[in-house]
Amino acid sequence: MKYDRTYNFSAGPAMMPEPVLEEIQKEVLNYRGSGMSVMEMSHRSKVFQQIIDEAEADLRKLMNIPDNYKVLFIQGGGTLQFAMVPLNLMKNGVACYVETGSWSKKAIAEAKKYGEVKIVASSKDENFTYVPDCSNLDIPDNADYVYICENETINGTTFFNLPNTKGHVLVSDQSSMFLSRPCDVSKYGLIWAGVQKNVGPAGMAVVIIREDLIREDIDPKCPTYLSYKTHADSASLYNTPNCWAIYCCGKVFKYLMNIGGLTAIEKINQEKAKVLYDYLDSSKLFKGSVRKEDRSLMNVPFVTGSDEMDAKFVAASKEAGFDNLKGHKSVGGLRASIYNAMPKDGVEALVEFLKKFEKENA
Repeated sequence: MKYDRTYNFSAGPAMMPEPVLEEIQKEVLNYRGSGMSVMEMSHRSKVFQQIIDEAEADLRKLMNIPDNYKVLFIQGGGTLQFAMVPLNLMKNGVACYVETGSWSKKAIAEAKKYGEVKIVASSKDENFTYVPDCSNLDIPDNADYVYICENETINGTTFFNLPNTKGHVLVSDQSSMFLSRPCDVSKYGLIWAGVQKNVGPAGMAVVIIREDLIREDIDPKCPTYLSYKTHADSASLYNTPNCWAIYCCGKVFKYLMNIGGLTAIEKINQEKAKVLYDYLDSSKLFKGSVRKEDRSLMNVPFVTGSDEMDAKFVAASKEAGFDNLKGHKSVGGLRASIYNAMPKDGVEALVEFLKKFEKENA
């Protein structure tokens, strides 16, 4: 069945794969003969236990997650993880952060509430349009961890080379590039990702944490729910979790495995991004905002150089069936988020529209 669906270039909540949505649609009233929707069933039921167990097992297989890492499904999104990371990992009260844009800045501001934050690299000098060199960071011996936002959703930069943490724990916010390419989990102490950008519906984060970082001796004033140990000890079922998000993410994990895993989706994402970046590099009206070697495959910011022209383009694009191409309010301009679920057809259609708009507004 064909649906009247728009090409949604939103940075999140974002598109989900149509085969996944169709499967969810079939099960929404009666999940596998249970007589109820996943939205209605008890999180303590055998049926839901199977859903969450399958989701974790599939994610472990998809990412090849080592046995000494816990996988946690935690309610809330990035804003909550900005606090949970320092609350749980700041043993010495010192942490190093790489400042690459809007989301790392928010993480830095939150971490400062819990200890000393040292900004060891920044691209602020060029308005966060590149990823700074992190090969020889000045990391104090007592630093508890080094934190990066591996893909800046708003600014459109991504790390293709991880920082040299000099033996310190690496923490990464992977929200807007989670499961978009292969990932060697063993290089990280903790990975977290808000799922609403590239995996599922809003309201949950996936946390992958090395077991030795799960502490008992955190500040006793730390709320019970904000302790990673709480979630690890209860296998993400301390309280009623976001059952619906876990179920939907589980479907996406299976979908990715069925199409060939993270190596396959990376190839698709590279091909999609090339279509858009090649056009932007040849255009006389539109220009990409990020240094070429640091360009995200997921979030593509671009500009015309005129606020008035940008606004005209946004209005015209919406009328033509392309949604959410306006840049984030903090930076302006334009942005196309082309996550895993965005088909190549959608990117090609956008480029054709960009060419048409450029011709008409030359």
